[in-house]
Amino acid sequence: MAVNSKKVAVYVVVVFALYVIITDPEKAADYVQIGFEGISDAAQAIGDFMTWIANGGDS
Repeated sequence: MAVNSKKVAVYVVVVFALYVIITDPEKAADYVQIGFEGISDAAQAIGDFMTWIANGGDS
């Protein structure tokens, strides 16, 4: 029976995440904070771009 590589990759990521959370919760919290800051920065950049487009693309 063939194992789907996507399922294996997901399991590996989940196991790694649980390992980090259990062994070092402070570091895991830092990773989550970095992730949310990245998402926030990306959303801000998209908003700035859309505002620039709505204003006619003037510099």
